[in-house]
Amino acid sequence: MDELREKIAGEIALSDSPGSTMRKWRELFGVTQIELSKRIKISTSTVSDYESNRRMSPGVGVIKRFVDALFSIDEEKGNTVVQGLERLSQKLPEDSLYKVYDFSAPIGGVDFNRIIEGKIIANPSYLDSIKLFGYTTVDSLRVILEMSPSEYPKLFGSTLDRAFLFDRVSTGRSPMVVIRVAPIKPKLVVMHGITTIDKLAIKIAQIERIPLLSTKLSMEEIHERLKKL
Repeated sequence: MDELREKIAGEIALSDSPGSTMRKWRELFGVTQIELSKRIKISTSTVSDYESNRRMSPGVGVIKRFVDALFSIDEEKGNTVVQGLERLSQKLPEDSLYKVYDFSAPIGGVDFNRIIEGKIIANPSYLDSIKLFGYTTVDSLRVILEMSPSEYPKLFGSTLDRAFLFDRVSTGRSPMVVIRVAPIKPKLVVMHGITTIDKLAIKIAQIERIPLLSTKLSMEEIHERLKKL
C-alpha cells in the first residue's frame, strides 16, 4: 500500500500537468470533488482550480493530504479500489506480450478515436460516454497462444477504463472471442492494420457494447500522438 501511495504522489509531483493527474486519480478512486474537499478541508472550487490547472501546482503538503484522503475514503468503502490497483499493478518484462500505458489525464472515446485516426466498425454511439485512463498494446497472436487465462487481468494495468490495441491481427475474431469469455472487458477495442473484420468479431462487440475501431496508423505514430496527452 505504501508503494502505491508513493506512486500516486510521485506521479502528481513530477507531472507536467499535476492538476490533471490529480483529477485522474480522484476519478479512478470514484471520489467526487465534494467528498475530497470535505476530507482535506478545502473548498470545492479550490479542488476544481487545481484540477483545471488554474491554481499553482500543489505543494507536498497538499499532495499528501490528497493521497491520504483517497485511501481513507476507499478504506471506508471496503478498500475495493486499492486492492484492485495492487492486484493489477505489476512490472512487466522487457520482452512482453503486451505493454500498458496510462494517461496523465482521462480522455474521451471520441477524442481517442480522432487521435488514432480510427474507423468505427461497431457501436459508435457508445464513444461519447467512454472515458479512458490508458491503453494497452497487445501482440494478438502471442497473447492468444502464450498467455494463460489467469494472467489476463494484467492487461488492465492500474485501471479497467482503458482501450486495447491489438497488433498482428488477421480477422479480429480471436481477440474478440477472448474478450467475450473474459470476466472483465476493456472499454474500447482497436484492431491495428486490418481492413476486413470478421462478422463474429463485430457481433461480439455489439453484444458486449464495446466500441470496435480499426486504424492504419503505425504503432509508433500512435504512441507518439498519445504520449503527448
